[in-house]
Amino acid sequence: MIADLANRFDFHPAMTPERRDAHERVRAICKHAAEQIDALVPDGREKACAVTHIEEAMFWANAGIARNNKENHS
Repeated sequence: MIADLANRFDFHPAMTPERRDAHERVRAICKHAAEQIDALVPDGREKACAVTHIEEAMFWANAGIARNNKENHS
């Protein structure tokens, strides 16, 4: 359990150009999706929830990249 907690809560810097690129791609994809939602959906709770969930997806995707020891993220 201690190793799992360390993996979940420790900082995981992007140690390779591939990981940095993967983080940047995830951010760009999620930003584009949020911009499209912003343009298409009227302001309100539903839009706010949709954008928040895209943000959460970005965080989880980047955590998956950061926490995974494999280097193949293409």
